[in-house]
Amino acid sequence: MTLNDYFSAVYLDGGRGEVVDGIQRLDCWGLVRAVRHEVYGLPLLPSWGHVRHTMAREFTKAAHECTGAMVPCEPRVGAIVCLWRGAICVHVGLVVDVDGRLHGMEMLQTGVSVKPLNKFLERYPKASFHFD
Repeated sequence: MTLNDYFSAVYLDGGRGEVVDGIQRLDCWGLVRAVRHEVYGLPLLPSWGHVRHTMAREFTKAAHECTGAMVPCEPRVGAIVCLWRGAICVHVGLVVDVDGRLHGMEMLQTGVSVKPLNKFLERYPKASFHFD
């Protein structure tokens, strides 16, 4: 798989890569865990498929549990980006390599987005990076 294989995916809250009518369905965590595993060969992380974007406490708990065993790091390819508003994790993305530069990849309700890392981070007051 390559990063390009994910651009046809559509957003589904709780989506973990189910394919319906030839189209993959993912949410932000589904995209992060799939790309880390399928593109970068990193361990497949827990699903947390029951956690929805409207469940702020559960989403934050899942973020802490998944990243707790990881090492906080500077941005690097394959690092999970947890995006925070105060003490609440509101979104996750992934650091990816595009033409030798770091970018942020995320699943939005409008589909997959990849932006230079500084542009990706502009919308969020706080980000933390984690790698295993």
